[in-house]
Amino acid sequence: MASAITVENLSKRYNIGQAPRDTMIREALVGLLKRGRKPAEAEAFWALKNVSFTVGQGEVVGIIGRNGAGKSTLLKVLSRIIYPTSGTVEVEGRVTSLLEVGTGFHEELTGRENIYLNGSILGMKKREINEKIDAIVDFAGVPRFIDTRIKFYSSGMRLRLGFAVAAHLDTEVLMVDEVLAVGDADFQKKCLRKMETLQSAGRTVLFVSHNLLAVEHLCPRVIWIDSGQVRCDGDAGDVMEAYMTSFNPVQQESAGLMNLDQRKGTGQVQFRGIEFLDTDGQPQTVTRTGDRLTIRLFYHAQETVSQPEFGIGLWAGLGTLVAALGTSTTGFEIPELPAGDGYLDLTIDALNLVEGRYLISMWTTGPNHYSSVDHCYDVIEHAAELNIEASDFYKSGKGVHRAYGIVVLPCEWRLAAEYSNEESSHFLARAPE
Repeated sequence: MASAITVENLSKRYNIGQAPRDTMIREALVGLLKRGRKPAEAEAFWALKNVSFTVGQGEVVGIIGRNGAGKSTLLKVLSRIIYPTSGTVEVEGRVTSLLEVGTGFHEELTGRENIYLNGSILGMKKREINEKIDAIVDFAGVPRFIDTRIKFYSSGMRLRLGFAVAAHLDTEVLMVDEVLAVGDADFQKKCLRKMETLQSAGRTVLFVSHNLLAVEHLCPRVIWIDSGQVRCDGDAGDVMEAYMTSFNPVQQESAGLMNLDQRKGTGQVQFRGIEFLDTDGQPQTVTRTGDRLTIRLFYHAQETVSQPEFGIGLWAGLGTLVAALGTSTTGFEIPELPAGDGYLDLTIDALNLVEGRYLISMWTTGPNHYSSVDHCYDVIEHAAELNIEASDFYKSGKGVHRAYGIVVLPCEWRLAAEYSNEESSHFLARAPE
């Protein structure tokens, strides 16, 4: 596969605290009034450092990373908006970039005039732009305002027109930075569908986004930029799992419960720790919607106790109880618990919860805890935190947002072209008489 983008040892340095060139004269004049004051020394900041990678023609590559990692700086260098401090960049073919809302638009020109201006900059003839302008205007959804000057456009209108221009003009390489961060849900879907057509058409695409579901759906390959360097480059699923793991490195509460003061109970049995484990019994650092999860509860029994009960409560935001799972109510009986240390595993086959932060409470009691508080051995409210990441649960490429509720339900839709009268009576709701 021929290379469309080649980056070798790319570095970009900024001098923090150094005045921009266009303000130096003004600052010098102001400095005349501040005799004797020592100017602040500039501090070097490396936005990119020794970045190297190659993108083949027709590849669609996602770029992810935390805020300030250097993603936008990288695209600006590749788009020749800024120059690198060192290293080399080679981009084959014409490049279209959508890096910020309204980038490349002239404020005093109309939307239509800006379309022709952008096309001319890319070397397109007027005839070629004429063939595409109707599709661009229709995609952007601004037909009423296409002859209005850009300076009167809202940020959403600028974004829609900017993406439409970038996606429809004939270029070999498209670079998009956070196009899904602005705009409504319908426009975001249009953008994703359009990028899918670009992918099938063989255009090279670099896609920067914090929307990991969109990245996973569109990009077979992902590059993770961390502190200006390439942290990981490879298969989308593997790279994103490593990226998400970095947010909570082994902070699962496998210890630390002994020092909690806000607990109730006699102490005959006490919780010592909690772990989240994957299907192989290893610590699960990333939990995604639909995953199988084992919650391991560590305990210490001061003495032998008969018929103890264990349980957990899973709480969503604003104090919503999602589920309470106890040994007795789920049919698991413990005749006797010997003195000493031990652990109990609770396995949930499919954690069908949308992305978000959940809190886990835990309790252990005697057999008659409903009739007497003295039979509560240990009760800890909100003892641990479980963070669930989004996944493509329905294999639709869209994910499930919290706006649709808390749980995701396995389901199947079917459409029948025709039903006989007898069959339809079983399916159609009847109005009350």
